[in-house]
Amino acid sequence: VQLQASGGGLVQAGGSLRLSCAASGSIFGISVMGWYRQAPGKQREPVASIIGGGGTNYADSVKGRFTISRDITKNTVWLQMNSLKPEDTAVYYCHVRLVTKFETWGQGTLVTVSS
Repeated sequence: VQLQASGGGLVQAGGSLRLSCAASGSIFGISVMGWYRQAPGKQREPVASIIGGGGTNYADSVKGRFTISRDITKNTVWLQMNSLKPEDTAVYYCHVRLVTKFETWGQGTLVTVSS
């Protein structure tokens, strides 16, 4: 199973970006798929996730600003990020856990928010 993430870039504070992540390979079922981020000098932290049944979870710091969505038929998730803040600057990693308990990470995409 491989994850291909895209959509990072440089944006001014208050702006928007949309990340996408597509899973490919031998996928028999996805338990959860989502995004983590790691800012310089900090640990990787969860941002948003969507479970097999469609429920979503968000970090408190992004609630109301970020929205995760998916297309099950394409094994793809998107993270719509609005009202971006400089503290959202980080490398964003896509993550997936399958029903088989297998999990893997995407290559990371850099999001930079300037003040």
